[in-house]
Amino acid sequence: MKVNCPTCKKEIEWSKESTYRPFCCKRCQLIDLGEWAGEEKRIKGEPVSPENSQQDDSIYFD
Repeated sequence: MKVNCPTCKKEIEWSKESTYRPFCCKRCQLIDLGEWAGEEKRIKGEPVSPENSQQDDSIYFD
């Protein structure tokens, strides 16, 4: 099956040999990751209320 790389739109083969699928290469994969980390990409949803956004960090930092 052939798919387009989400970053550069280059057509690539979707197979086990495609190490970076659905991306064509490591560069495109890192560009996409950077866009998520920089909050340029988001998943739409309802805003989280302040009381629900607090996490108990003690479970991570004992």
